[in-house]
Amino acid sequence: MSGQLLARAAASLHGLALGDAFGSQFFVPANRPALSARRLPPGPWQWTDDTEMACSVYRVLADRGGVDQDELASGFATRHDFDRGYGPATNRMLRLVREGGDWRALAAELFDGQGSWGNGAAMRVAPLGAWFAGDVAEAARQAALSALVTHTHPEAVAGAVAVAVAVAVTAAEPALPAGLFLDRVAEHVPPGMVRDGIAEARRLLTIGDPGLAARMLGNGRQVAAHDTVPFTLWVAARHRHDYESALWTTAVAGGDVDTTCAIVGGIVAADAATRLPEEWRARCEPLPEWAGAPPLAAP
Repeated sequence: MSGQLLARAAASLHGLALGDAFGSQFFVPANRPALSARRLPPGPWQWTDDTEMACSVYRVLADRGGVDQDELASGFATRHDFDRGYGPATNRMLRLVREGGDWRALAAELFDGQGSWGNGAAMRVAPLGAWFAGDVAEAARQAALSALVTHTHPEAVAGAVAVAVAVAVTAAEPALPAGLFLDRVAEHVPPGMVRDGIAEARRLLTIGDPGLAARMLGNGRQVAAHDTVPFTLWVAARHRHDYESALWTTAVAGGDVDTTCAIVGGIVAADAATRLPEEWRARCEPLPEWAGAPPLAAP
């Protein structure tokens, strides 16, 4: 397997995990004043289910070169740590998969047969987008396969596709202007609320206030793909070359901060020129050994 693919996907995974761990700190009441002052909360920072699931995505890519849905479902279930902050529906589903349940049936029957339209498929997909950066259409196809393991609602699938394509475009065309970046992503996202939100994010690019952008686009408070992904793409479009600015901008908008920061971190870190801040990395919990992700190169 190409070392370049591994390194590119691992860089995005590290960016995702750091964003996840950073964002998760602001659910701790004592750390909230640090957010308004843009002061780093004390370490150690622990990552959440976002990173745990993203590591399983990375592991399947490294082992198979693409999404093997059965293997991905098994990885999610086997490595599922209840204390990482999973939602109740996902906790139940992964427990049943461990007990021998069919992930296809379990995912499809969620929410009275509508399937989940949550942001879980989008939050974990960044390494996949980096892996397939040389073929954006394939990144979109593989992202859909990865989403369907747990999220069968079309909006959840669209959210995963949008994030994967955003990562692929960031890795392959880092110099694209913000508007063209969002246009390139929207080309691969099926019609629906996620794509409508990306179009609205495109119109809001001249707005500099993340709070206002979040009020217009959503900040993940509803834990839904259409309420999460457009805002994260708005941030990424405006701050793709500055990891710290991107993450602070995401966090100050509130909402599902660990997930929004994980998504933005995974996108921005896909640019080969991006360097994750050393002070932040020193506070962050390392990736699990089973993920097998190579460490980041020294700055």
